Amino acid sequence: MVRPLSEKILLVGGGGREDAVARRLSEAGAHVYSFLKNRNPSIISLSRDYRIGPETDPAPIVDFALKSGIDLAFIGPDPVLETSLVEDLRSKGIRVASPDRSAARIETSKKFMRELLREYRIDGNIEFANFTGTDHLKEYLQQHRDKEFAIKPLGLTGGKGVKVMGVHLSGFEEAFSYASSVIGKDGSVLLEERVTGEEFSQQVFTDGQRISPMPVVQDYKRAGEGDTGPNTGGMGSISDSTHTLPFLSHNAREKALKIMEDVVSALRDSGNEFHGILYGQFMDSPGGIRVIEINARFADPESINVLHLLDDSLPDILNRIADGDLRKSVRFRNAATVLKYVVPEGYGYAPKPSALAISQEKPEKRKFIYYAAVSGELSEVEQSTSRSLAVVGEGKDIETANSECEENLKLIKGKFYVRHDIGTRAMIEAKMARRP
Repeated sequence: MVRPLSEKILLVGGGGREDAVARRLSEAGAHVYSFLKNRNPSIISLSRDYRIGPETDPAPIVDFALKSGIDLAFIGPDPVLETSLVEDLRSKGIRVASPDRSAARIETSKKFMRELLREYRIDGNIEFANFTGTDHLKEYLQQHRDKEFAIKPLGLTGGKGVKVMGVHLSGFEEAFSYASSVIGKDGSVLLEERVTGEEFSQQVFTDGQRISPMPVVQDYKRAGEGDTGPNTGGMGSISDSTHTLPFLSHNAREKALKIMEDVVSALRDSGNEFHGILYGQFMDSPGGIRVIEINARFADPESINVLHLLDDSLPDILNRIADGDLRKSVRFRNAATVLKYVVPEGYGYAPKPSALAISQEKPEKRKFIYYAAVSGELSEVEQSTSRSLAVVGEGKDIETANSECEENLKLIKGKFYVRHDIGTRAMIEAKMARRP
């Protein structure tokens, strides 16, 4: 029996990816009810009703959902998936197109993810080791002085807690010091063998059995141009009209999708059936496709690229995910996108938030600006210390999309920082020269 589509959909989250979700829901005729921690003017303008409050406290969210007559909910931010919200909503008869806590461990516990890949012999895993004490950690690093490692806290880090030897850390002493500090803070640390190459993101919709792929996206986490400076939540991202990227190796996307299929199957077989968006971060390395992370939600900013190109009804997709009936592939336009995040000056170091004005002279251009961690009005926002506005350009190829993105950036006035090198011809040509 096919259920009628939900008209009332609860959206949890107030960032750029949630703005992209809200727009696609609203455009398709859904009635959006949002719960967010900041007064995001775009999401609020698209909502029939909304509440402001802590997104990681399930009780007021469930109460709002019940009072609003919500039938379907979708969770945006990763920290919310660590709470009992999904289970609490389902216990009240509200369907959810997001994973419960058990399934979300594919992201919230890096150890769980690595061990699942190893147990089910899924391709792409890399050498890893978990430590809860500094003695064994020191011994391990000394025994592997010829190798470099990525040092990771086991839980969520917002893209900022991972440090890599040879990139952020120089040599044994710095690696041991940082790994020891993670143990002191969290009680454990994960070391993963460093792999190099081209990193890319492959997101899929899944109903627990089937997957439907989205275009491949590459994001840029380093704060400075030329991929320098500290890691951030993401300074921008690109996608191509082919739905893969020109500098990736042959069949890179197909191999990544096979890994995603195997992860969905392993989660189901292990009693952790996953309904929602699964996002894989992969490295196209000289040794093959390697899994960097598997995440349990839309990527940010990569989700904005793909949702900007979505050609199907998002309410229909979310209903089918919740009901385990994702039988048809989701369609996306064959266009390229370049996204650049407008952030406070000093972002990644010591951010200095200020007010930004967004031109309203060309209303048709507003669709290219997505509102993130800001509060205020559509015409003027106050920045937080996080990312402010995601500006998108769309075109027949990446270079054309980049030119459009730069034009759209002119709609924003005020003090801010943006990485202008993302999506440039020089960047793409340099990557093509390194193609495997």
